[in-house]
Amino acid sequence: MEPIAAVKRLSALAQDSRLEVFRLLIKAGHDGVPAGDIARSLAITPNTLSAQLNILANAGLITSRRDGRSIIYAADFDGMSELLVYLMEDCCQGRAEVCAPLAAAAARGACCAPAEPAAATAAACCS
Repeated sequence: MEPIAAVKRLSALAQDSRLEVFRLLIKAGHDGVPAGDIARSLAITPNTLSAQLNILANAGLITSRRDGRSIIYAADFDGMSELLVYLMEDCCQGRAEVCAPLAAAAARGACCAPAEPAAATAAACCS
């Protein structure tokens, strides 16, 4: 990932309501959430939500698709993963204890449960 793309994605998340929208879409998974449901869930006015969704989409963090009269928004998990990998690829400098909390957090996520224990995953990231 190019640094400019990482900055664009981080900038898109650096606002409280956009971060809330993104986290809601992460929780929803690949099925996504209709725009109206996002607005109601987070008590965001439709015009403000539209602007927030535009910024997240332009940053490569969410996708949209039409379903009848609704627009369904979903997190772009590839885009999120690219950003996380970019931020973490050189994190440990050979010290597994640096990555251990992150590996443990990933292991807690049902979708992200590694095949190996968190300590082994942390050690693998730093080798």
